[in-house]
Amino acid sequence: MSALRIGCLWAALLVAGLISNATAGEPSIEYAPLSPTLVSIPQNLLSLMHTEEVQKDLGLSAKQLVEWEQALRVVDTLWWPARILPVPEQRQVIATQEDKFLLEAKRIAGAKSVQRLRQIELQSQGVRILARPEIEAFLRLNSKQSQKLRELFSENDRQAAALAAAKPPADAEKLKTFNDAKAAEPKKALTVLTALQKDRIRNALGTPIDITKLKRIYSFAPELIDSGYWSSADRASLEALRGKVVIVHFYAFQCHNCVANFSHYKRWNETLKKRGVQLIGIQTPETAAEKDPEKVSAAALKEGFQFPVLIDVANKNWDAWGNTMWPTVYVIDKKGYIRFWWQGELNWQGATTDQQIEAIINELVKE
Repeated sequence: MSALRIGCLWAALLVAGLISNATAGEPSIEYAPLSPTLVSIPQNLLSLMHTEEVQKDLGLSAKQLVEWEQALRVVDTLWWPARILPVPEQRQVIATQEDKFLLEAKRIAGAKSVQRLRQIELQSQGVRILARPEIEAFLRLNSKQSQKLRELFSENDRQAAALAAAKPPADAEKLKTFNDAKAAEPKKALTVLTALQKDRIRNALGTPIDITKLKRIYSFAPELIDSGYWSSADRASLEALRGKVVIVHFYAFQCHNCVANFSHYKRWNETLKKRGVQLIGIQTPETAAEKDPEKVSAAALKEGFQFPVLIDVANKNWDAWGNTMWPTVYVIDKKGYIRFWWQGELNWQGATTDQQIEAIINELVKE
């Protein structure tokens, strides 16, 4: 899942004059569900619906917000773990969950709010909206225009896929070529449109919202699935910890990369607990020994873990969170939203992710 992966194009659209505050006098777009096969268009809707800025823009009341977040929790159970699926499967899951939530959004907030949500979705997708069938119809693009746009997007996507598949280190020349092409995409796409078409889409996009500044773009953290085994008498649930910032880390006690992070976890528990931050470990087995709750508990005691450790003997939490790697660290805000996650060692090859997490937590405790 690459949330709001094309939001940076919004700024280019603004500079190009494709977004303005003018909204009057234009017919509305007949929206259709975003087909999962339209891989050139990012699926940003679920990320947007989690952000505080969008929720405020829609004018949700306190009662509506409660219902809104309840609906999000339902779709999140499939949306969050879908990030590890192959792209075709992932896009199908996301498309299904988007459709489900839009029905709930209309029930909770009304058709006008859904219409505004759709405008924000289009803003987040940048010039890639020009490949959406309903936008093609709204702008009355001719076949030559549509073909030019598809070729432009397909070529840039081909370059991106080639770079992603290449073995490190990255080819500097190819990377520069791709970055240049990506930066030029909005301007090239806009040259395909007539002045009248630019005016129509400008009005249809509605009041701008700065997509690049949205922070809360991930799902609610999945609730812990209690296996009945914990490393000590301490137990925890995310529901009970609502109102606190929480750090959840998945590990296996015989995993070398996991052990490299242990000193950070212990330091955080000592220094951040007094600020209301709760640390929770989830031990998911990788080896035969790690499947033994007694050995897991003994290892946690030996390491000096003074925080709850859930022993995920049947990998149920691993699956619910869509985990793929030991170790993985998640930072969860006071409302239960995932705000940051990191796979691997926190200081791998000079990384300073421990400091990055601490800076994020400093901000979250103030919220």
